Amino acid sequence: MLVAVISDIHSNVAALRAVLEHIDSLDPAPEQIWCLGDIVGYGADPDACTALTAERADVCLAGNHDLVVSGAIDIEYFAHGAREAALWTIDAIDERTRLFIEPLKPSGQAQGVGLYHASPRDPVWEYVLSIDQARACLALQDDRVCLIGHSHVACYFQRHELEVRGETAPAGTSLELGEGEWMINPGSVGQPRDGDPRAAYLLLDTARWTASFQRVEYPISEAADAIVAAGLPEELAQRLRVGH
Repeated sequence: MLVAVISDIHSNVAALRAVLEHIDSLDPAPEQIWCLGDIVGYGADPDACTALTAERADVCLAGNHDLVVSGAIDIEYFAHGAREAALWTIDAIDERTRLFIEPLKPSGQAQGVGLYHASPRDPVWEYVLSIDQARACLALQDDRVCLIGHSHVACYFQRHELEVRGETAPAGTSLELGEGEWMINPGSVGQPRDGDPRAAYLLLDTARWTASFQRVEYPISEAADAIVAAGLPEELAQRLRVGH
């Protein structure tokens, strides 16, 4: 099955629309879309992003920003701009958004692939960015191939025999997943933090066991201006422009 994997949309509807248009232009077209969570938070369009995700995603997890909006975790875990954005989102969302987000969970499984918003060790909070973290998580995951989000960095980790390796994954990076255990992060649709401000997603083929990292141009200024107009912290707009 060919799957498009998206994550960390963060209320950036301009980026989400661009990614969905790119997915729809592919031939062959992906048979499913999986979302690894954080539909809301940071950006100015939580309702529009949730409506699109509800319409298009066949599988959807909850991220920590979704969980704080639904009341499943305490907002005191959030600080600075994330906390301000979460408080704004709680007040701003409509009932349809709330009803979609509330039942979502931070982990799952589909087509023999483990799905986690953050990591197999901690599905809500862990940013997996080091080999040591990856080694611990790969030892715990139940599925040979797992997908993670949360860090907003497109990257992958592989354990083959006793060796664990990992790399960031620029646009166009392709992986052959036939051997070893894998943990793959598609990067962020709505707030990339790996130095490339373009929206990120992953194409995963579960029949051939291949994956390829995609980047999509979108109107960053539109999303940034919407953040400022909503009264959200300026730093959240600036992050979109620089990809950090």
